[in-house]
Amino acid sequence: MFNKKKSQPGIQQTKLATLISEDFRITGNVEFADGVRLDGQITGNVSSKPGTQTLLVLSERSVVQGNVHGYDIVVNGRIVGDVIADHFVELQANAHVVGNIYYQQLQMACGATVDGKLTRRDPADAPSLLLDTSIVDVHPLD
Repeated sequence: MFNKKKSQPGIQQTKLATLISEDFRITGNVEFADGVRLDGQITGNVSSKPGTQTLLVLSERSVVQGNVHGYDIVVNGRIVGDVIADHFVELQANAHVVGNIYYQQLQMACGATVDGKLTRRDPADAPSLLLDTSIVDVHPLD
């Protein structure tokens, strides 16, 4: 009874296979299958390959104008669009999300902001949310 260990919340995937640097700008949708660290800007949806346990890390310099979907997502930059995590979302101190966040587990640091709704997802519903929503036409702050 007292020896049961609860599963600890947090990132399960730790491998970062790709770096998108600060001076890199992408226009169009991006799909990834491993781990990605984003320091640049993407105008388009960013999504993990269906059925994969991925890690997406957005640094304080990153900007995404579009929806973001992944297994584990760490945000310290700006997202204008919805965030859909199949497992875990961490919003670090410089995170700013203009959109809704759908998560199973959430960690939010002091200083992070969300202009939208936070919705906890049932693990059974993980594949049911889609990224068919159009890209929001908003320009990043300077």
